[in-house]
Amino acid sequence: MRRVLVAVPIVVAVTAAVFALAAVSPFDPLDAYLKGQAGNLTEAQRVSISHQLGLDRPWWESWLVWLQGLAVGDLGISRSYSQPVTQVLAERLPWTMLLGACGLAGAIALSFVLALWAAVRRGGVLDRLVLSISTVIQATPPFVVALGGLGLFALAWKLFPTGGLTYPGEPVTFSSTVAHLTLPAVVLAITQVPWLVLSLRESIVEVMDSGAVTGAQVRGIPRRTIIFSHILPTAVPPFLALIGARLSELVVGSTLVEAVFAWPGLGTALVKSAQSLDFPLLSILTIATTAIVLLGNLLADVAFVVLDPRVDADA
Repeated sequence: MRRVLVAVPIVVAVTAAVFALAAVSPFDPLDAYLKGQAGNLTEAQRVSISHQLGLDRPWWESWLVWLQGLAVGDLGISRSYSQPVTQVLAERLPWTMLLGACGLAGAIALSFVLALWAAVRRGGVLDRLVLSISTVIQATPPFVVALGGLGLFALAWKLFPTGGLTYPGEPVTFSSTVAHLTLPAVVLAITQVPWLVLSLRESIVEVMDSGAVTGAQVRGIPRRTIIFSHILPTAVPPFLALIGARLSELVVGSTLVEAVFAWPGLGTALVKSAQSLDFPLLSILTIATTAIVLLGNLLADVAFVVLDPRVDADA
């Protein structure tokens, strides 16, 4: 409950920051709205259109007007899409959730297998290989990984489509969605793996070196039982907490992957709204992103307390 109460002013402050930063942006929102044709207008026309769009207000007044609309469920009109913001969200949110869920599930599964495999063979060839690859990917920006995957698997080897949701001129079907989703989801998963692998491997190694595990080995308990009944139940809770903390990176990675693969989700809309200074859409997407990160951290902390009885929930 304390976390929820703290989250409310954080979200409000973030929305205010969006309008405040936009006020000092070097970009002209009117020129962005007119797609670069603002220079062809007379001064009177510019003033008239700016007034109609509310661009002549101070940022705090625009922010308060937006908050009033938000309170009654009016999210405004997206200038970059010429649609109500609610319609943009309804059309794009499911595709972002699908990509994010697949990418996160793939990252968790891959990290779990690699970290466990590397930890139980600590110091071996596989362990060194996993650590080396994880370090390289960790230092590589997500868009570089996305461009590399696109160039290699879509353009060079032609194993997957280059982007979009379906083939040009064809309806959206289950098979076309799977074909177009696979490569972006795999790329998104790979960008999230390094931190998860390194963290879980470290937790497993720490538990393996503990006296409890040593005692279990001395008593002759089978290795498989020690791993799945003693080591993993203790090592997994910090791993779950890290997943929640890394949701911000998942959102950033998803935005970049969507942009590279032209995936019709909210990440692409976020980029477009930022480029065109589309305040109604940009603000609600910022709220959604902030809420996802805060909720992820909250759920991770709850899972950590539930799964690890050693943690004091009131601390």
